[in-house]
Amino acid sequence: MRLFLQHILNKPVITLANRFSSRPDKKRVDKALTGLYNNIVSDPGKKGFVLPFDADKDRFIVLSDQHKGARDGADIFAAAEKNYLAALEWYHQNNFFYINLGDSEELWENLIVTIKRHNRDTFEMEKRFIKKEAFVKIFGNHDLYWDNDPLAANNLEDIYGQKVVIYEGLILKTTTGEKPLEIYLTHGHQGDLQSDGNWFSKWFVSDVWGPLESFLRINPNTPANNDELKTAHNQMMYHWSSKRKNMLLITGHTHQPVFKSLTHLEKLYEELSKAKQLKDKTAIANAKIQIANREGKGDKIPDFKGYLDTYFNSGCCCFDDGDITGIEIADGCIRLIKWQYAGHSKSERLVLEESRLEDLKL
Repeated sequence: MRLFLQHILNKPVITLANRFSSRPDKKRVDKALTGLYNNIVSDPGKKGFVLPFDADKDRFIVLSDQHKGARDGADIFAAAEKNYLAALEWYHQNNFFYINLGDSEELWENLIVTIKRHNRDTFEMEKRFIKKEAFVKIFGNHDLYWDNDPLAANNLEDIYGQKVVIYEGLILKTTTGEKPLEIYLTHGHQGDLQSDGNWFSKWFVSDVWGPLESFLRINPNTPANNDELKTAHNQMMYHWSSKRKNMLLITGHTHQPVFKSLTHLEKLYEELSKAKQLKDKTAIANAKIQIANREGKGDKIPDFKGYLDTYFNSGCCCFDDGDITGIEIADGCIRLIKWQYAGHSKSERLVLEESRLEDLKL
C-alpha cells in the first residue's frame, strides 16, 4: 500500500511542499540581510562577529541543512549520516574550521530530547571542532529553538559538554590579490514569509508535511546536480549580494547548491552559449545532452550576461541519495564540494567547482 501511495502522491506532495515552504519577499530579504550585516559590523557579539583570516593558510568548511531527526521515516538526514561523519573526520584531520550554517537539527518535527538521543555520533564528531575552537554554529528557521528558547543554552551544554554560543551570522575578512574581501555567512531564511519562524510554516511542517513524509518516506531533496534554475529566494540573495563591493554572500536554506551565482544547470546553459559563439559542434552537442538529462529544454538559453560571482549556496546534507554538499574556503580558493558514497558505502570527496578568490568577478 505504501509503495502504491508513494507512486500516486510523491509528485503532488513534493509540489505542495515546495509551494508552501518558501515565500520570500524581496524588500524583507534586503532589509533583513542589510540589518544583520550592519549589526555584526557595528556591534559584534550577540548576532555575530567578524573573523579575520589568511586566505592562503586558513581553512573553512561550510555545511548546512542537515535536518537531523529521529531516524524514522521522516528523518531526511538518515541516508546522509555516514557521509556527514566521514566528511567531518576528513575536515578535522585536515585542520578545517567548521561553520555550521543552520537547520542542523530538525526541531519543527522533533523534540530536542529526541534529537539528542538519536544523534550522539554526529554531536560527538562536531564536539571535536569545538575542543579545537574551530566551530561556529549559526541558527536557521528549523532550529530557531537554539536562539529563542530559554533552555537552549542548557541543552547545548549537555550535548557538547561545554557552553556554545549561537549566532545569526558571521563575517570572514581577508585580503586577496591586494584587495579587501568580506565573506558574509548566514542561513538565508531571513525575509521568507513562510520560513522566518512563523506559526503557519511550523504548523504545516509538524502537522501536515511531517506525518505525510514519515508515512510515505518521501525526501523532497533531489540529487545535488539538480535540474532547476535558481529558486526565487536564491535569486533575491544574488541580487542583494551583487550590489555589494568586495563581498561574497554564502547561505543555505534552499537546499540548492549555487557556485559563483549559478546552479549546475545554469552553468550548462552558459557552456552551451559559449559553444555556440565558438561554433563548436561537439561542445554544443555535449551541452545539449547534459541539459536534456536534467530536463532543461536547451533551445532558449537564459541570459546570464553581467552576472557577478558574488553569491554561493552550500546546498544541504540531506539529499535523497545520501550525498552532501558544502562550500570550502581554503588554499586561496573557494570550492563547491560533494561527499558521495562509492563502493561498499565508502565516502568520497569530489570537487564540483573551484575558483581562486582573487579571480572572482565582484
